[in-house]
Amino acid sequence: MTTTYTVLSEGLEKRFGDVRALRGLDLAVAEGTVCGVLGPNGAGKTTAVRLLTTLLRPDAGSARIAGHDLVREAAAVRRRIGVTGQDTSIDGDLTGRQNLRLFARLHRVRGAAARAAELLDRFGLTEAADRPASGYSGGMRRRLDLAASLVRRPEVLFLDEPTTGLDPASRTPVWDAVRELTGEGTTVLLTTQYLEEADRLADDIALVDRGRVAHTGTPAGLKSLVGTHVEVVVADADALVTAAGVLDRLTGAEPSFDRERNAVGAVTGDPTLTLPRLVRTLDAAGVPLLDASLRPPTLDDVFLRLVGGPGTPSDHPAEDEERAA
Repeated sequence: MTTTYTVLSEGLEKRFGDVRALRGLDLAVAEGTVCGVLGPNGAGKTTAVRLLTTLLRPDAGSARIAGHDLVREAAAVRRRIGVTGQDTSIDGDLTGRQNLRLFARLHRVRGAAARAAELLDRFGLTEAADRPASGYSGGMRRRLDLAASLVRRPEVLFLDEPTTGLDPASRTPVWDAVRELTGEGTTVLLTTQYLEEADRLADDIALVDRGRVAHTGTPAGLKSLVGTHVEVVVADADALVTAAGVLDRLTGAEPSFDRERNAVGAVTGDPTLTLPRLVRTLDAAGVPLLDASLRPPTLDDVFLRLVGGPGTPSDHPAEDEERAA
């Protein structure tokens, strides 16, 4: 079956003075899926979103959104997308219902009142619909903001760190809403600093570093590149070297030491290594064992291993320059 890509970019480049914010960004997002875009601060994520939502023009490269050319058919692209940015677009002086009716009228949506009522119900805001939005909690405001971006039923929804500042309980309704949207065929491009959020929502992940997509894959596929974390805690510090030798033989990787905890660890890609086998081998080597664990990799491990942590201003100036432009 042929895959339909609702978001497709090839070689996108963007400069701000001497700074190359994007250096040939290639991205393909399949219809009805969530693509999580992750990367260090300043990697070019915000620049990419602003380009793909027609707020900036690329210096080179091309992109098609919902079948329309990003530059030549910018107006058609805008009619097919919704955007929820880091800063809420809600007017606090208006009620939730008034906000949604206003957005519906601005976008010339027929039946503005009915559409507003439908979205209020969908996002669990009906009871608060006629209260000023200034009195909403942070989670309610984000849900209202997301609802506002959906008044036109967009084919593509751009979510730029949609749950920043929300507590875990407040994030869950937002996550549920995003999953419902993809179930209805909406394509979602999500940037987030919460790796758990990407793990929960994303069908595919694009790791962006220094203006390029460095790695792509499913969350499970990217985790398989990292391997399983093995850790052993011993009762006697003198046994650390022996335990490290066991891990070296079992994993084929150079062990790392945490001498404060009398622990030694390593990473393995061997799927046959089990906890019972590890414990038996340590016991046979005479290691006085306190604890042993095998931990599957997380997206945090993937992020740190494949693209590293946040860069210094000289490493990743792109987004600071872009915001100042």
